[in-house]
Amino acid sequence: MLSHIRVLDLTDGGASLCGQMLAHLGADVRLIEPPGGAVSRSQGPFAGSEPHPDQSLGFWSVHRGKRSEVVDVETSAGRERLRELLCEADVLIEDLTLMEREVAGLGIETVADFAPHLVHVSITPFGVDGPKADWAATDLTVTASSMALYITGDADRPPLSATIPQAFLNAGAEAAVATMVALTERSQSGLGQHVDVSAQTAMMMTTQSSVLSSVWGDNQTQRLGGGVRLGPIHLRFVYPCKDGFVNFTFLFGDAIGPATARFFAWMCEEGACSEAVRDIDWVGYVPLLVKGQVTYEQHAEIQDAIEAFTLRHTKAEMMAAAFERKVLVVPLSEASDLAASEQLAARDYWVDVDDPAADAPVRYPGAFVKCSETPLDASVPPPRLSEGPAEWRFEWTAFGRAPRKTEQAPLAGLKVLDFSWVYAGPAITRYLADHGATVVRVESASAVDALRNATPYKDGIAGFERSANYGNVNLNKLSLGLNLRTAEGRGVAHQLADWADVVVENFTPRMMKEWGLDYATLRETNPALVMLSSCLAGQTGPERLLAGFGTMGAALGGFGFLTGWPDRPPAGPYVAYTDYVSPRFAATALLAAVDHQRRTGQGQHIDCSQSESSMHLMTEALLEYAVHGRVRGPAGNACADWAPSGVYPVAGEDCWIAIAAPDETAWRALSGLAGRAWNKDARFATGEARLENRAPLDEAIAAWSADHDGMILEAALQDAGVPAHRVATSADCFADPQLQHRGHFVELDHDVVGPVPFEHSRFRLSRTPAPTPRVVPTLGQDNQQVLCELLGLDDEAITELVIAGAVE
Repeated sequence: MLSHIRVLDLTDGGASLCGQMLAHLGADVRLIEPPGGAVSRSQGPFAGSEPHPDQSLGFWSVHRGKRSEVVDVETSAGRERLRELLCEADVLIEDLTLMEREVAGLGIETVADFAPHLVHVSITPFGVDGPKADWAATDLTVTASSMALYITGDADRPPLSATIPQAFLNAGAEAAVATMVALTERSQSGLGQHVDVSAQTAMMMTTQSSVLSSVWGDNQTQRLGGGVRLGPIHLRFVYPCKDGFVNFTFLFGDAIGPATARFFAWMCEEGACSEAVRDIDWVGYVPLLVKGQVTYEQHAEIQDAIEAFTLRHTKAEMMAAAFERKVLVVPLSEASDLAASEQLAARDYWVDVDDPAADAPVRYPGAFVKCSETPLDASVPPPRLSEGPAEWRFEWTAFGRAPRKTEQAPLAGLKVLDFSWVYAGPAITRYLADHGATVVRVESASAVDALRNATPYKDGIAGFERSANYGNVNLNKLSLGLNLRTAEGRGVAHQLADWADVVVENFTPRMMKEWGLDYATLRETNPALVMLSSCLAGQTGPERLLAGFGTMGAALGGFGFLTGWPDRPPAGPYVAYTDYVSPRFAATALLAAVDHQRRTGQGQHIDCSQSESSMHLMTEALLEYAVHGRVRGPAGNACADWAPSGVYPVAGEDCWIAIAAPDETAWRALSGLAGRAWNKDARFATGEARLENRAPLDEAIAAWSADHDGMILEAALQDAGVPAHRVATSADCFADPQLQHRGHFVELDHDVVGPVPFEHSRFRLSRTPAPTPRVVPTLGQDNQQVLCELLGLDDEAITELVIAGAVE
């Protein structure tokens, strides 16, 4: 799809996922490396028995499909070569500091002056400007700044990160979406622009709007390993079984309560719970707890009974029950489980890549989506360092469209019909709505979106027009109340599908077909349609009909097992992790397909398995199993490459700070600031020694930090050049001067709850920034506009639809 796009990639680490995603979509991506190669080439694990720059599994995980060229940007010849390449490229991606950018001649204004056609993407910890723009950072400290760390892990231990660092991988995927938005705008104006991607705001998406809780007046979400804690209510999701662990989505309400009831009916059949427990109102369970009709002690006993029951069964038996009994339970997949998955095999997910640096073909995760007309190519190996300059893969001349000023948003004129619900689907279409697309959101009062009944609520009072969670992913959209269970409602849906350029849905494959709204049917009257289907396991394979939520996707995709302490059961990431990760892959592919459709007239169907796409954020662990047969397990907050890297207490209740010393300079600064002579202790004298003595080092730092004020200690560490950040709560994020500088939170006047804050676009465009959002509509608020203005229906036709129960 992107075979006409040339990309220069000056990133390394997780940010490099952006270039890899564009390469898999067909772009010609050239990786610019310094003499000696990218830093990740020197970091293990390695494919061979000895370190080798061409055999780092971390490097392999984010650089597939690229070609390498070594350019020394600290020399005039190197800077000239880089400028020559930039003049022939469409996109520049970099993760440089301000100083590195200036040394390389890549200042934002400088690049804009000599290459006005270029989309220049900067991926940084906190953004290219603002009070934290020059802060020292690692993946852990950025995660701490986002609130994602605070709500992950066990209540009696420090907040927890994933074994595979996630902040810059999320930022890399966010940057891929942003790049496609900017390229779409350039296709109209002929002008490039600067794209500012903050890893902090990208990672904040994984809080699922919990970051809004303090200002919305609801309870602060608390850590609970393998679940969540909402005030006094503990909801546990992870349970042991005979051969590992499973995830049971122990939630309630209209959407999930019936599945929970089926689970307890199964338990009762096998004598694992009483009839009284079986017959609890699982739809209205939370009010029962709040009113004391079910005590917290009884709630704890119920969760103990669940554990006793799951211990009777294997992961395979639980997975079978997910289909047979329609219960929300799935295994916590390990790398070995994923390698043996019948579902992934049936979908030809894995790709064996022939790599000159490996003794045998290496099995990688395959395409992050399946496209019906323009399949992605994930089979090109990562580049070897020895590769020299090469010609671009296709003929290119200076961007041909005469630059012209335009007041239009990047996606203005794009018409989107959104059937999706809960989080993963609406998050995709919010990217589109933020940047000018007309998005019609179809929902029904007779089957209310589960996210409307999800916390945080305004002032802690439940109500389907009071959810910050729902509102945060549905800003800028038009709400059409439409009952698709009626023939008349489906007729309106067909008319809208003929109007639309894009259709997005995230039901199980069977549902859209039953309604006659599947791609094969819709393309008969709209052959140029681009349709994206997003579900847990994808549109094909033996598990295609698995219905559920991102809690299950995170378990199936391997994230549940990889987040935790090595001496405890897995804690898992916060709730529905794949719901926050997969939308970035889906939106990137969708915008590439739209670009392809506009250039060729060809529509297509995009099949996004939320689990499969998200697995690209844990590729290193999958490669370690593929190459060495080793299953990577949970490692707490430990970093494999340096120590210290951890989360330590500071003064106050449940107050913490993340600190890392990734090099000797930072270590000496930390030791000097602490004044404890750590640098003279033989156990900590070298990087290798500190890794070997990680536990006593962490104990020493925790004993030192515990009496310090977190804000004062954070400032002192940053002044000394040590990566550090307090572990932010919701209130901390709203007080964060960097987020205030970026205008990340924006207050809007909601029709029901009044003025409340939401999150603005997570990336910033220099020339066509996302406008102030339109507040989330109430259900059916835009019926008249959609039916009259978009479809041209008259009052009589609309009245008939209302009488038929089609319009709500």
